[in-house]
Amino acid sequence: MDDILEEAFAVVREASWRVLKLRHYDVQLVGGMALHDGLLAEMNTGEGKTLVASLASYLNALTGKGVHVVTVNDYLARRDSENIGQIHKFLGLTVGLIQAGQKPDERRRNYECDITYVTNSELGFDFLRDNLAMTPDEMVLGRPLNMCIVDEADSIMIDEARTPLIISEKTEAPVAKYANSAKIAAVLEEKVHYTVDEKSQSVVLTERGFGDVEKILNVEDLFNPKDPWSPYIINALKAKSLFKREVQYVKKGNEILIVDEFTGRVLEGRRWSNGLHQSVEAKEGISPSAETQTIASVTYQSFFRQFPKLSGMSGTAATEAAEFKDIYDLGVICIPTALPVARRDNADVTFRTQQGKWEAVMGDIARRHTKGQPILIGTTSIQASEQLHELLDKFEVPHELLNAKPENVDRESEIVAQAGRAFAITISTNMAGRGTDILLGGNAGFFAKKKVMQKLAPALVSKQNGLPPKDRMEIQTNPACVPLPDLSEGTQELIEKAAADAKAKVGSCPNMLEVEAMLAQAAESGPLEDGSHLVAIREAYQAAKAEFDKQCSGEKEDVMDLGGLHVIGTERHESRRIDAQLRGRSGRQGDPGSSRFFLALDDPIFRMFGGNSIDGLLKTLRVEENMPLEAKSVADSLDKVQQGVEEYFYGIRKEMFKYDEIVATQREALYTLRRNLVLADENDMSDSLEEYCLETVGEIAPNYLGKADPDLQGLMAKVKQFFEGIELDEATLAQGDDATKVAYLKTQARECLLRKEGGLDAVKDHFAFEIERYLTLTQVDNLWKQHLKDMDYLKQFVGLRSYKQIDPFEEYQQEGYELFQDMLAAVRRNTVYSFFQYKLQDETNKQKAKAGGKKKKKTKSKK
Repeated sequence: MDDILEEAFAVVREASWRVLKLRHYDVQLVGGMALHDGLLAEMNTGEGKTLVASLASYLNALTGKGVHVVTVNDYLARRDSENIGQIHKFLGLTVGLIQAGQKPDERRRNYECDITYVTNSELGFDFLRDNLAMTPDEMVLGRPLNMCIVDEADSIMIDEARTPLIISEKTEAPVAKYANSAKIAAVLEEKVHYTVDEKSQSVVLTERGFGDVEKILNVEDLFNPKDPWSPYIINALKAKSLFKREVQYVKKGNEILIVDEFTGRVLEGRRWSNGLHQSVEAKEGISPSAETQTIASVTYQSFFRQFPKLSGMSGTAATEAAEFKDIYDLGVICIPTALPVARRDNADVTFRTQQGKWEAVMGDIARRHTKGQPILIGTTSIQASEQLHELLDKFEVPHELLNAKPENVDRESEIVAQAGRAFAITISTNMAGRGTDILLGGNAGFFAKKKVMQKLAPALVSKQNGLPPKDRMEIQTNPACVPLPDLSEGTQELIEKAAADAKAKVGSCPNMLEVEAMLAQAAESGPLEDGSHLVAIREAYQAAKAEFDKQCSGEKEDVMDLGGLHVIGTERHESRRIDAQLRGRSGRQGDPGSSRFFLALDDPIFRMFGGNSIDGLLKTLRVEENMPLEAKSVADSLDKVQQGVEEYFYGIRKEMFKYDEIVATQREALYTLRRNLVLADENDMSDSLEEYCLETVGEIAPNYLGKADPDLQGLMAKVKQFFEGIELDEATLAQGDDATKVAYLKTQARECLLRKEGGLDAVKDHFAFEIERYLTLTQVDNLWKQHLKDMDYLKQFVGLRSYKQIDPFEEYQQEGYELFQDMLAAVRRNTVYSFFQYKLQDETNKQKAKAGGKKKKKTKSKK
């Protein structure tokens, strides 16, 4: 591929100009080369990472093996496929898009395309579901993994590396235990009954705590294996002391929704494991939901390492270069900006206490807001964002709030679109940013789309199909900003005409997503078919955008004169990389901007990880709360704390990866076996079962032979137990040495298998093949599920062996290998037993009738 790189990149550059009127900068070509070479390209916000990916994805798609372009959410995947996809289609490639809710057939078609845009979670879960499929028709990833380009690589490959993707099944939860444990936890006192370590997120009962809890429950031992209470009490205490509402989670009706600590977004469908989620539910007065048992899981660390070629892009990756190299074997290269960065990053301002910090934040807001400079204030939690929101409300300062609460999430695009306007004040958790640029003066394209959507959506979508209320369709202007001007009559007529034309040609759309996709395609500059309803929509959109451009461009000039967007950080994050992401919201593409972090020595990160150094500073520095601490020693101490936090969490991820590699190796071996079984033809499946039969005989025989007086009757009984219907003659078996005896048993087992297959095929063609595959896969899945549980228990237990000066990892590695080999042997034995025990329903009924005409009992089948 290297031989045609120059020609391929030149073709993409020219196609991009013809289709989108966008031409790659030279530095973007360098970024494309980095991606093609399997590197992680660090590129600043607004430098066009999406356009860079078009180069490497096109070149590598020419092999015909497929390229996956992975991003963090459905919106970005759809946006990039509709936008950059036009370049690829123009060049003759097929472009696929995977979205939540798609049916398997649709997913399969999209994965078969030359280039597929997909989110990290959808791709990961499709991989897991494929490895639970019972037939080839159920699989959607039809070909081997080839190349993957990960956008926002730091978010996906590092921030989410601690959280595995899990497919689980529900099991009944002991509701009373969770409820009682929550009540007990509520009355226990910290430092009296239990201790809390915020750094390691752990809780330990004291001796008095154990005694008092046992008295309350009237039990002798909280660890009694027949009726254990310890895990429920510990989880209840964790829920009470470590898991706070609007920090780690939000409550929505009768649901507990986890908040991602890095992005500030709700993690839809994610749940804490090992009973912790149920304990949080019980604390909040919600009936605990069903517990879950893992049936398939994979970490992003293990998943992405399966791609023969892996590359990525991020605005902030250099600080984690060592981790990318150690875990993913990815080198990091910093791509220069097309224009010099004009943002001014001011020195941090540190105070002794929270009060001093927030007073300084309010002072900075007041000074800048008075002259009209837009301000983005970043917080690390929903709770902190709500506190600042209340503070600004108290002083009647108009502003917008963006956090993971549902009422705010719905307006995310609208809030971000106006965050760069004059006088705008926006409070945000880490949400504001991934894949979205804050444009100075406002986003004219967004406003134009919103105006067109007001007429287009009601024409195509009914209320039953999710049409939002009328007030939700209106542009809700940032309360601090100048209201947007009304569109001219001519433009309004164009919008109404476009809606009517779409109604006449399309009829209706099943949901709002289709209307949004339609409008997104019309808003781009790609070619449209003559007579398409999109032509009128594009004309209306362009007219509206031209009018909003006048307002936004005028505001942009004013905002640039004021210094651009000012970013305020209210806490250090656990990584300098996330701090840099917040700063990076300002100063895009050479725009002016500024940033400053306001800190307090009692911020959570310094309180949890600062230790003696921060305690020493607090005792040494006798200054007023509202006096900033400007000593270099303070800044150095805080930098060391943050660096220590980074190293601490990297250590956790590295340790987790080390243990996960053991399971990953086993998973790869099992999934290869399973995939071969799913794709096997009739002959291969029969050969596989025959091999299982012979190995099972080989495992049984040594237990009865090899002694002076072999137990032939016991051997025959055990073999008949596994091979129902096998024909054995004791006299024949008694002849010859042990090897001859085993050979005779294997011959009889093979003949028994042929008879069983023949009987099943007599009922229906290929019936034996279907049954063999179904029973084998069922055993693989059931035993793998139990194996995952066993490996989890093993991981917990080997940790205790470190007290005996034994390396827990070596123990885990050795015993894990033995468990895996035992599991594979169990797959063979159980499959053989199940196959020979299998009977058709009518045969079973006949046998029951012959047995004495007993009354039939109704049975419930478990699905």
